[in-house]
Amino acid sequence: MTAYVENFEDALPSAERIAEVRKELEEAGVQYVMSAWIDLFGIPKTKPVPMSDFELLCMGKGPQFAVHSVSFVPELSPADPDQVMVPDLDAVYICPWDTSIAIIFADLFWMDKPYNVCPRQALKRLIHDAEKAGYVGYAGIEPEFIAMRYNEDGNPVKAIDDEPQGSSKVRRQAFGYDVEQSIDSMPFLKDMIDIVEDLGWNMHDVVCEGAYSQFELDFHYTNLLEMADRLVFLRILLKEVAKEHGMFITFMPKPTTGDWRSGAHINFSLQKVDNPGVNIFETAEGGDFSEECMHAVGGLMAHAEALTAIACPTVNSYNGLVPRVGGFEGGTVTWAPTNITYGHNNRSAQFRLPQSRFCIENRAADMCMNVYLGLGFTLAAALEGITNKTDPGQATDIDLYNTPEEEIKARGIRRLPRNLMIATEALRNDDLAGEVMGQTMRNSYLAYKNDEWERYHQAVTDWEVEEYLRLY
Repeated sequence: MTAYVENFEDALPSAERIAEVRKELEEAGVQYVMSAWIDLFGIPKTKPVPMSDFELLCMGKGPQFAVHSVSFVPELSPADPDQVMVPDLDAVYICPWDTSIAIIFADLFWMDKPYNVCPRQALKRLIHDAEKAGYVGYAGIEPEFIAMRYNEDGNPVKAIDDEPQGSSKVRRQAFGYDVEQSIDSMPFLKDMIDIVEDLGWNMHDVVCEGAYSQFELDFHYTNLLEMADRLVFLRILLKEVAKEHGMFITFMPKPTTGDWRSGAHINFSLQKVDNPGVNIFETAEGGDFSEECMHAVGGLMAHAEALTAIACPTVNSYNGLVPRVGGFEGGTVTWAPTNITYGHNNRSAQFRLPQSRFCIENRAADMCMNVYLGLGFTLAAALEGITNKTDPGQATDIDLYNTPEEEIKARGIRRLPRNLMIATEALRNDDLAGEVMGQTMRNSYLAYKNDEWERYHQAVTDWEVEEYLRLY
């Protein structure tokens, strides 16, 4: 992982490193390079270049970008200089679906300084600050998604679904964990498993989730920057492989009312710089969560609403953070977090201390998040909790779906934001969020999310027409 630096010249790789990576790419048959920077919403952007321009690209003399023209960041004008990207040669991914192409993640600079609306630079800065304080963050993410296709009428439908159109589906988790459904999904899943294994991500398993044609991939954790890059690359990868099977992938958390929510749970842990390989969330004696872990939970809970504005960033995200859904495909409850609390293996709480690993699982996150900001905010909040010895209170080891509202309030448990507007107001008023994002990036993010909320409320939905048109 290349270090965070304050100056453009210091970010440039050495001639030896450039030659080394070029040799590796050419031996792999790469002919084109897409050096990709990350926009405000975690989406990679690029201008492809031929390998003949590789050295120029690495020295920051390749394509430049008017980022402020396409990325919802209006603080600069058409008269301002463009941003320059520097490829991170420790973040090189040869595309398995077309090995003539390599994607290299990059950092943006403006006026010879890190660009203040570059989420990847923000995460690198936060990692740098954490290392100075003696800590290194690690994360695993559980990506969930739904595979879809277009039917003969041009309408999107579930790709893996053998039920006749218009029929009533078998309820109570017909798809989740099902062997037959897993077999039917294997032509697509085999490609995914083989690719992730070849990437060296240590694939653990694939899950047929609760909604029809919904899947989860479980692979090994790594440092925060590498995990963020992996998730962005995975989103590209899933879409490209799906196209080969006549399908497309959606990361929208709730495509229909009856769907289970697609999440992206963040499993976070810490190590000490001077004691690598030792997870400080486990006690020295082993077998229990440490005091540092509990303080980290306290820090995360203190900033939970603002963090949720980043980790659950769309209007649609909040349709999934509910206890029950009418007409549910399988089961009776959502298994989604609803309250800002923590519990030992309690999946109805936002923060779960799992029985199988020593980490803090934030269940209020989905695949639409800007993962660089999500992991950066997680790191900063956890370290604040450890520094301030924040007390998270007693664990909530009860089923929050079936607990009366009065008891939840009596325990002092806060509700997760019920919509995007509530979450973004929390982000606006959270001082740590300002430090994590910087004021310019936070203001740009809030401006767009406020616009998203207003546009959503200007749309008349089918539900409203059915509910009110003839009633009143």
